[in-house]
Amino acid sequence: MSTYKCKTPIVLIIFNREDTTRKVFERIKEVEPEELFIISDGPRENKVGENELVQATRDIIKDVSWKCNVHTNFSEKNLGCMIRVSTGLDWVFSQTEQAIILEDDCYPNISFFRYCDELLEQYKDNPEIMMISGNNNSLTECEDSFYFTNYFHIWGWATWKRAWEKNETMIKSWPEFKKSQGLKNYFSNPSELYYWSHTFDIKYNNFVNSWAIGWVYSCYKNGGISIAPKYNLISNIGFGENATHTSGNSIYANVETKELDFPLQYPKSFSVNSQLDEIERKIRNKDSKRLPFPLQVIAGKIKWFIRGLRKK
Repeated sequence: MSTYKCKTPIVLIIFNREDTTRKVFERIKEVEPEELFIISDGPRENKVGENELVQATRDIIKDVSWKCNVHTNFSEKNLGCMIRVSTGLDWVFSQTEQAIILEDDCYPNISFFRYCDELLEQYKDNPEIMMISGNNNSLTECEDSFYFTNYFHIWGWATWKRAWEKNETMIKSWPEFKKSQGLKNYFSNPSELYYWSHTFDIKYNNFVNSWAIGWVYSCYKNGGISIAPKYNLISNIGFGENATHTSGNSIYANVETKELDFPLQYPKSFSVNSQLDEIERKIRNKDSKRLPFPLQVIAGKIKWFIRGLRKK
């Protein structure tokens, strides 16, 4: 049992995976938060036996054995990832000023909670900081306990009501932001600019059921940056056949974590670590087997042409 007690309300987003949810819940149990918010989607009508899986996963919350205010937001019907998570977090931030957010396959180490507690307090009044991530997707240690980054990762993260209130789930303002070339404030690499522009095009045209893309877009639109830790503090234990969005192979699956030392060592300057961001960009390109930039453009145009034909 950990001796550290989490000061910030924790949000746990669950669905139908009792095994991974149990592991994440047991870790939350170790830090005994005083406030726990549970968001759950409902079963899909065409999935035989899913109602029982969803209920068994929800029943895990009955094992809260410490002094804790438990708040539940359970949908009776299936809303899908985009609507369920976004409306669930709207509900959470109607009741609290800040929160630590975990999905049912994001297994944190203990230092993640203290790291979030401290930095949520440190940067609560800094509008440029939109979130705090538990992921170091550069897979490279920095000199300090954390660094500032232009990348936003949600496998274990924390944010404030003041940031979430700027979230645009459907990114309706994307055409205007695209026209303003606002992404050039973040990226100079043509491949990276194309990648994010194409991603937001797909989201804007409702070709992907994702809340996370809307959140990332909202951070860019509002001039935000993120914080990433020196070490990876979260291991995604959900990759596999039963996963909805993490069914493939990835270098980021089941990554080992390492505990941060305290007190935290702060960066000497308030600036994005462009070196680590570039390392992350190259790792992600390799991990996703993305095409070279000229071929990305051609492939993207072909995909849009095919999608246009299907909509006719």
